[in-house]
Parts: sequence; C-alpha cells; structure tokens
Amino acid sequence: MLHGYLELLKVWKNLNRERVLRTFLMAFFFYIMGVQTVMFMAASFGEKVIGLGMKQLLITVLILEYIGILGAFLFAGLSKRWGNLKALTLAVIVWIGICIGAYFIQTPMQFYATGVFIGLVMGGIQSLSRSTFAKMMPKTENNAGYFSFYDVCEKMAMMCGLLLFGYLDNWTGNMRNSIIALVLWFALGLIFLMRARRVQVI
Repeated sequence: MLHGYLELLKVWKNLNRERVLRTFLMAFFFYIMGVQTVMFMAASFGEKVIGLGMKQLLITVLILEYIGILGAFLFAGLSKRWGNLKALTLAVIVWIGICIGAYFIQTPMQFYATGVFIGLVMGGIQSLSRSTFAKMMPKTENNAGYFSFYDVCEKMAMMCGLLLFGYLDNWTGNMRNSIIALVLWFALGLIFLMRARRVQVI
C-alpha cells in the first residue's frame, strides 16, 4: 500500500513539468465532478422533485443505457473529426445546457427528454477523457501510476461533488438549487479545458 502512495506522489511531482496535462486534469476534476454527481443523484431528483415512481425511474435508466451506447459512438466520431479536446469541449457545453434545463423540469416527459441528452454525453465524456489523458501522458514506464492518479482524481471529484450537492440541498431545502450549482463546476472545467486547447491539439 505504501508503494502505491509513493507512486501517486511521484506522478504528482512529475505534473509540475507537464503543464498541459496538469491543466487537463484540473478540467477533468471539475467537469467529472458534475458528471458523477448527476449520475448518482438523477434518480433521487426524479423521485423527490418530479415525483416519479419506480417504474418511471426504470424507464429513465433504460434510456440512459441505450442512448449512452449511441452517444459513445457519436463522440468517438466527433473526436476523429475534430480532435479529443474539441469534442470534450462540446460535451461539457452540452452538460451545462442539461443542468440549466434540469432546473425547469416539471413533468416526467421533460425528465425523460433530459435523460436522452444525458445519455448522449455521459458515456462519450468518460471514454474521451481517459483517451485524452492517455495521449497527453509523457513517455514513461510508469503507466500504471499515471492511470492510478487519474482514477484517484475521478474518485475525489465524485466524493466532493456528492458532498457539495448534499450540502446545498440541505442548506437551501431545494434540490433544484444544487442542480444549478453544477453549472459552476462544469463552467470551471470548461475554462481549464479551453486553456489546455490553446497549447495542445489532440
């Protein structure tokens, strides 16, 4: 276990020399915070705010699964045509639109429609993020250490996102306000992503 922590620390120190990779990881941390929070809290939002039953939530899960497959192929095609960073930028912009739209959801059909858009970008942004990280990595024999660092960033982002979402929900008493707060996380991710795009084309 100690060896694992030392490898992560070594990667952290190496990031001081990898400016573009470091900037991308900052972008990834913020936008994946929003993605993971939506994935974990969508059902709770549908149940508590929209009043959906178990059957309706299962329909939403099926929408996410099947549309997610289509979305993964869609963004794979966009990445080949535009490059990973441009495709990721589009995905984050769509996520911002989803969060703004989710604030105004009132009916099950609106919730399902939002689920379609989430499915389109959910799988794509995760697969593109990992492939982009792989392309930005320096030539090293410590590939496992770098990908472990990437996974730790994702887990920390998920934890921070859920904690902040829950805190805002308890503080304001309205889960819609927590949804709008996600816009800020995605916006921060977009800013760092744009900075990474200025200096590297992938």
